[in-house]
Amino acid sequence: MEFVNIHTEFITLGQLLKLKKIIDTGGQAKHFLQENDVWVNGEKENRRGRKLYPNDRIRIQNYGEYQIIGNQ
Repeated sequence: MEFVNIHTEFITLGQLLKLKKIIDTGGQAKHFLQENDVWVNGEKENRRGRKLYPNDRIRIQNYGEYQIIGNQ
């Protein structure tokens, strides 16, 4: 599992995809989420605007697992 440190209250799922270089632009997020399985805290998710907070766990099929952490 890879930890993703954020400096704000939350980031969106689309921002996470860009941050981890899974997609190049925010416009690609919708298509990516339609074509790939993504789970947030064990529930399947397809909304690019889903807010991710510290301690959320994200699993992206064929890409890995991530956990959001806040400023420490």
